[in-house]
Amino acid sequence: MKSRLKLIPVLLGLLTIALIITSAMLVKTQNVYAAKDEKYRNLDTFTQVMHLIENNYVEEVDNKILVYGAIKGMLGELDPHSNFLDPDTLKEFREETQGEFGGLGITIGLKDKILTVVAPLEDTPAFRKGIQAGDQIVKIEGESTMGMTLHDAVKMLRGKADTDVTITIHRESIDKPFDVTITRAVIKVSSVKSNMIDGDIGYIRLIQFNNNVSDAISDAVKELDGKGAKSFIIDVRNNPGGLLTEAISVSSIFLPANKIVVYTKDRQQTRQDFKSKVFSTKELEKPIILLVNGGSASASEILTGALQDYERATIMGEKTYGKASVQSVMPLLDGSAIKLTTAKYFTPKGRSIHEIGIEPDITVEFKELTPEQIEEIEEPESFNMKVALFDLDKDNQLKAAVDKMKEILKDEQ
Repeated sequence: MKSRLKLIPVLLGLLTIALIITSAMLVKTQNVYAAKDEKYRNLDTFTQVMHLIENNYVEEVDNKILVYGAIKGMLGELDPHSNFLDPDTLKEFREETQGEFGGLGITIGLKDKILTVVAPLEDTPAFRKGIQAGDQIVKIEGESTMGMTLHDAVKMLRGKADTDVTITIHRESIDKPFDVTITRAVIKVSSVKSNMIDGDIGYIRLIQFNNNVSDAISDAVKELDGKGAKSFIIDVRNNPGGLLTEAISVSSIFLPANKIVVYTKDRQQTRQDFKSKVFSTKELEKPIILLVNGGSASASEILTGALQDYERATIMGEKTYGKASVQSVMPLLDGSAIKLTTAKYFTPKGRSIHEIGIEPDITVEFKELTPEQIEEIEEPESFNMKVALFDLDKDNQLKAAVDKMKEILKDEQ
């Protein structure tokens, strides 16, 4: 009997400890669920809205349309470059990266939530109609673009070759919006043009960073070297970008191997370095001037940032666009996908480019052509944009670059 009485306090102590541990576990579990509830409780509201629409909307609605619309809205709240790609749009997106597609020949983006031309591609319908970098597309076929996603806009702008689409443009230099009707075509981009300027300056115009453009740049450098080029002017004005791999390869032509060209940081601040490669052509000695403007974006800014940070080139022109984030395409179960911004690019010295752009070493604003100069040109529409290839009398930025290069060559003698 006495031994039983002695056990009672021990049992009570063990029971108290067990209750304390159980209470602590319950509190911890409740905190976990409370956190989850806090994070996802708005899904209850979403489900409620879906239920109300399905049961009370005046017409029957396809559930997939509601879900797709909700996903588009969700991604649209993040940034202009995160998008939902339904199966058809995903197919179009993949076709776009192959360098041949049907459309107008413009790269568009959302700037301050307004549909804006990043740059028209040269020798395309939009270029020949005088569409300029920075033009705001306020309507497509009379429909307002306010609140329209990039991919919805692309769908409306693209179509069968030889069909027309009318867009309404707002341009800062013109008081009222105006309509431009453009005939769609299959877009085949010739990405590199080159020539000798003023006797001993090699000029290379890089239009877009598509597949194998680095090989074309390499060939152009060799050809111009053979013609006696003592220096190079590389023109990436109105170049909206393209493939990261090609931006690295083009940079590799003008930088020693194993130099950081650009690096990315994701949400966890994980860093990934992209370094210059051993390339068949290396041009490390001759002076370079890189021409940029507000239509120079993405891969163009990667090249610009690297050559500027290593003082390999003098950057001239106007401030670049400021598009330097990484979008990852993540497939979904039904054949659709999301294009999600997952990291940002930084120059070798750690400068952020995204939504900032790169300031040139020497600022030269483009001087619009006079009516008399335009009349002298066979296709005047194509010179309304801010590039007048190989013509120093009509392209003050290129002329300024040539004059500066003469100074550099003179100083080196």
